[in-house]
Amino acid sequence: MEIRTYPSRYLEKAVQEFAKLPGIGQKTAFRLVLHLLKQNNSEISGFTSALSELKEHIRICKRCHNLSDSDICNICSNASRNSRLVCVVESFKEVMAIENTMRFNGLYHVLGGLISPMDGIGPSELNISSLEKRIQEEEVNEVIMALSTTMEGETTGLYLFRKLSAFNANITTLARGVSVGDHLEYTDELTLGQSIINRVAYKG
Repeated sequence: MEIRTYPSRYLEKAVQEFAKLPGIGQKTAFRLVLHLLKQNNSEISGFTSALSELKEHIRICKRCHNLSDSDICNICSNASRNSRLVCVVESFKEVMAIENTMRFNGLYHVLGGLISPMDGIGPSELNISSLEKRIQEEEVNEVIMALSTTMEGETTGLYLFRKLSAFNANITTLARGVSVGDHLEYTDELTLGQSIINRVAYKG
């Protein structure tokens, strides 16, 4: 049921701001605001401070385009990682999902989306040119395409396969423990980890 009247214009404004978040309706926004009202000043300050610091300090890694606290993320700067192995993902959410499996020790390349003509997203909107540059300059031996098995993911994978075939690097993809139509961020850690280990050559 839509909330039509509020006892306070400040309450209403706060609810409207929360309701702008994806997946948050007006009723959920109202409950969140009421929860915050019950907190003491130090807890509220910590909440607002975290949001301010997030906006002010978070960066995009210049190497892999993952979220980072510095110009180069802690994964790319880790000397123990295999820099010759690059896993291509849609977003930082997939990086987190794969890292949680603890079965991958290479680096990542975040595309920043998937090719989707219906949404007006073409190859030029994605971090593809920087991927090509990395493969060439860093002498990458293998590129794992860890993309969702949706139509957009398959389209992007095929495009990348055609672009990257010119380089001297093996192109592989996740084993089909990940079901067709699945988004990687929702795949359980065991299945995703085994799919990485049992990866297969990409056939295009």
